[in-house]
Formats: sequence, C-alpha cells, structure tokens
Amino acid sequence: MTAPASPTVRRRRLAAELRGIREHKGKSGDAVAAALRWSPSKISRYERARTGLLPREVERLLDYYQITGPRRALLLELARDAAQKGWWEEYGDSLSDDYKQFIGLEHEATSMAIWHVDVVTGLLQTQGYARHIISSYSRVEPVTPGMIGRMVSVRMRRQQVLSREGLQLSVVLDESVLRRRIGDESVMYEQLQRLVKEADRPNLTLQVLPLDAQHTVFGESFVIFGFRADSDAMLEDVVSTEHMRSSVTLEGERETYLHRIAFETIAQTALDPARSRALILETAESYWSGTWRRASA
Repeated sequence: MTAPASPTVRRRRLAAELRGIREHKGKSGDAVAAALRWSPSKISRYERARTGLLPREVERLLDYYQITGPRRALLLELARDAAQKGWWEEYGDSLSDDYKQFIGLEHEATSMAIWHVDVVTGLLQTQGYARHIISSYSRVEPVTPGMIGRMVSVRMRRQQVLSREGLQLSVVLDESVLRRRIGDESVMYEQLQRLVKEADRPNLTLQVLPLDAQHTVFGESFVIFGFRADSDAMLEDVVSTEHMRSSVTLEGERETYLHRIAFETIAQTALDPARSRALILETAESYWSGTWRRASA
C-alpha cells in the first residue's frame, strides 16, 4: 500500500527549503519580514513549520528571493501539497495540534525506531487496549464518550501505515509493558497475541528489553521518524515523545543523534526478535490466560 503524501511532511520540507534559501541569500528573518510587511514571528513560525504558508504567500517569497525555473515550480508544488488536509484533520476537534503533527510525520516516515517503556506503542495496540488507555484520560480532564470513540478510531486508522510500501519499523518494548494491566485479562491476552502476530511482519523488528537486563539508558518513550531523501528536499530525522493526548517534537542534529545512540544501545541490550516473541507468548500464557482458560473449562 502506498500512502498519499502527508501535508505535514510537505510543510516541513517547504519550510526547510525556504529557510535554506533565506540563509543562502544572507537575509535575516527580520529583513524578510520588513520587506514583505509581515511580522517577524510569521517568518519564524513558517520556517519552523509551526504554521503553513498559502501558495500565494510562497510566490511572494520566491519573487523576493528571485527564485525562478524548475526550483520555483518545485517549491510551488510543495506549497500546494502542504495546503491540503490529511485524513486526521477530520478529527480536528478531538486532536491537539501536536498530535496532528505527530500523525502527519508518521504518515510519511520511511523508518521509525520506537522505544516504549510504559504501554504498547499505538501502532500495535488492539482496539480494546487502546480504548482502556484513552478512557483513562477522563481521570485527568473531562472526555466525552463520543470523543473517546473518535480518538480510538484515529488510533486504529493510524495503523494502516504498517502495510505501507517502503516503511521499516524497529520497536523495543520494556518487559514491564507486557505485565502492566490495561483492562482485564482478556484485553491483555488479546494484546500480547496481537504483538506475536505483528512480529511476523517482514518490515517490523520487535524486541523486548527484559527486566533483568543491564539497563544503561533511562528515560521516557520516544519515536525517531526517518525520511528518505527525494526530489523535493531532504528532511532531517525527527524525534517525538508522547505525553497523554499530546506530543513533544525534538529536532536538530544533536537531539536526533543522541536518541539514535540511546535506541541502538537499548536494542543491543534487548532480546533478539525470536526470543522476544517467545517471551511475549510465555507472558501471555502465564499472566493473562486465566479468563480464557476458565471460559474454555
């Protein structure tokens, strides 16, 4: 399955290109803003992809920078793509801007390195498991049943990327995730069986970091999104950390490099995929199969 381009990623690529042009021209953000009668904050926001630019605004910038020919045509095409809406915009009333950005990155990343220390990563959650997690948000802030349903739908729809052509995933889960009760025994049993099934995907490497392993990296869960260079522009890796209904995005060579090292260290310490699969199965049977056994009896 080949997914349509993500407007979030196109916006980031466009922002990177326009920032590079400004720097190459030796212009400051304040100088560009003054010339176009924009606020300096507007330049800052679009160059960091916090907000988008309308195609006609991109044209004004390219006129100012004197960009013509094929590069101008490419950038205007990026601007038109960036102005489109992703499917997640349909759920705008239920999703924070940070979370929509997270989904947009996920939608077009060519690789993901995922470390989860508390719960199963959203891309591998069953509907029952996801519903229990999302329902728990109401303990912190009011969440209507309808909103819970929409957020579960979003999480399930996100999982379509698992079958996307060219995507490679590396997932490491802390063993505590396998033992942490989310819902009842049947929910946990179904979730662990789902992990076993997904581990057979050729584009997914699933590992478990056992509790008795030597832990040398401590910190919260994170996702490293990788993007392949193409004819549009080169987009650097992005690190995102999820917090409840939102996320925090980290960029820059230093941040992504440090998280890459952390992930590689965790993956090297974790069990290999075959042993991880065996541990997941063993945990499912020893911890969570009670309900199923009683039902069979």
